Amino acid sequence: MNTDRTRYFKFDWITIVLFFLLVGFGWLNIISASHTSDTISYFDLSQPYGKQTIFIFLTFALIILLLAIDAKFYERFSSIIYIVSMLSLVGLFAFGKNVNGATSWYAFGGMTLQPSEFAKAATALAVAKHISDLNTNINNLKDQIKTFIIIIIPALLVLLQNDTGSTIVYGAFFFVLYREGLPKIYLYLALFVVLISISALKFGAPLIAILAAIISITLYLINKKKHPLLQTLFIIFITSGLCFGVNFFYEHILQEHQQDRISLWLRLEKDPDKLEAMKKTFAYNLNESEKAISSGGFGGKGFMEGTRTTGKFVPEQHTDYIFSTVGEEWGFIGASFVVILFVLLLLRILHLAELQKSQFSRVYGYGVASIIFIHFLINIGMVMGLIPTIGIPLPMFSYGGSGLWAFTILIFIFIKLDSNRINEW
Repeated sequence: MNTDRTRYFKFDWITIVLFFLLVGFGWLNIISASHTSDTISYFDLSQPYGKQTIFIFLTFALIILLLAIDAKFYERFSSIIYIVSMLSLVGLFAFGKNVNGATSWYAFGGMTLQPSEFAKAATALAVAKHISDLNTNINNLKDQIKTFIIIIIPALLVLLQNDTGSTIVYGAFFFVLYREGLPKIYLYLALFVVLISISALKFGAPLIAILAAIISITLYLINKKKHPLLQTLFIIFITSGLCFGVNFFYEHILQEHQQDRISLWLRLEKDPDKLEAMKKTFAYNLNESEKAISSGGFGGKGFMEGTRTTGKFVPEQHTDYIFSTVGEEWGFIGASFVVILFVLLLLRILHLAELQKSQFSRVYGYGVASIIFIHFLINIGMVMGLIPTIGIPLPMFSYGGSGLWAFTILIFIFIKLDSNRINEW
């Protein structure tokens, strides 16, 4: 009897503790970044930290529900969950609310819900189901195309809603597919496209196309057997098309604010007056964020003692730029603590994923780790100026109910799946 009763509590508590450490520390920083007076009422719904408190309390109920559902439910109904999620994204085109230029929200009275956050978990389930049904590595082109379609559909729907940040996250599934046998040629192609694209924007399409042609022809002359003429000409054609295609996309497809962010990142603007104007608009958040982080020094200024944070120098600091609050008030020590927590969480999830007896659980675990990793990498890189400004929250840390609940669903479904492995021992 006792064994039957305790088996329901056999979950990976290391992952659970890491999750709540991130949620709790994030909540403290949201308080610092959003409070407007010396008196703090934790349930004041007029303040972001008050709303986040309610979101966290509701998270406990969500966790109980996720862990109470039978693990087989998630695999059996993964396709239905995916379809419902895609329909929720399609519905935004008719009923969505525009927030900061992106039509990504449903409004319910005074609350909003962002279905693109939940679509990541639904896509992870669908990819896991599809690959596990194959019961083999995805080295067949037909299977690869089907898998790509599952990932591309939500990515395209989110992109059409002008939510570029969430669209990029779907690239995280590349790591999942690579683990499940996706040929290395895709990795090489991805690196090739990124390198050529950045180089073409930075140095100009004609120059990069000419250099690529010279290198290809040189390799052909050195070893004609290994590099046939038709293959060489094909590479030259593809590279040239990519160079000029990237330039066309940048100049005619991207919106002006997106162009400016890339221009600032790659230092493309030559006019000093326009560059200064761009810095005052699109780089303002970044500049203030960097100042806040650097002012924190080694030990930080203390909780709610950050002058740049309390002075509201960084707009919307409690959302995408929450890490700058950590840097200023907790210093290098606090920032390192956050990074270590994320690294430990990722390593733990990957470790558990490799222990799974079910391919579905393993693939889903890799999906969870990959999505969290991309969010973490982009957000931290953005706040520190290492990559262009992209609106993407720090998982479990940034303000927002949709983001918190979506990552709760993502992680605790995996914890439930993993509990089956634990209870089998």
